[in-house]
Amino acid sequence: MNTALQHLDQIPLAHGTSASELVAQLLSAPEALTCLSLAEARVVAAYMQPRFFSADTVFIREGDAGDSGFMALLIEGDVVVERVTVSRTEPVTIRVLGPGSLIGEIGLVDQEARSASCTAGTDVWCAILTRAAVETMIRKDPVVAARLLLGVSANIAERLRDTSRQLKLYARLATAMRDELASQSTPAVSKPVLWGRDG
Repeated sequence: MNTALQHLDQIPLAHGTSASELVAQLLSAPEALTCLSLAEARVVAAYMQPRFFSADTVFIREGDAGDSGFMALLIEGDVVVERVTVSRTEPVTIRVLGPGSLIGEIGLVDQEARSASCTAGTDVWCAILTRAAVETMIRKDPVVAARLLLGVSANIAERLRDTSRQLKLYARLATAMRDELASQSTPAVSKPVLWGRDG
């Protein structure tokens, strides 16, 4: 990761709002699902660091466990999320995320390999929160840290519910296709010929 800038307010935003205040607003917005008030989000923003990724940079790679301990809040730009699915070798686009989106939250709570790849679709500015920063927050601002982790858990749970809905849909489609194939491949049963006494 690019570590040249050390503070969010070093991000060159076009409008008058400071980047740290913008991050707090994005974190506390209802669609962020973090359960944070604006005051609590300002505390979290103080633990975050700025990162810039130029267009086409893969900054989270599926299967990578070496740099998994961070979450990113997208401030400016678009990010393409891709995953290699079963029986495929090329990644499939899962979604495209814009400003205000949280990326890589699972990296804060476990140390497993990344489950998807994230590529900067445009030049991207993010606010990065590392696992080490969260551990510091737990010591210094435990109430805010607890609220943040509750919100991150809610975000992960919503994705899990969405995945469950998709799996149910795929299961119904697979059953319908199997039934259709079975009906097409079953040979027609011919009626037996009944012979008369004189035949």
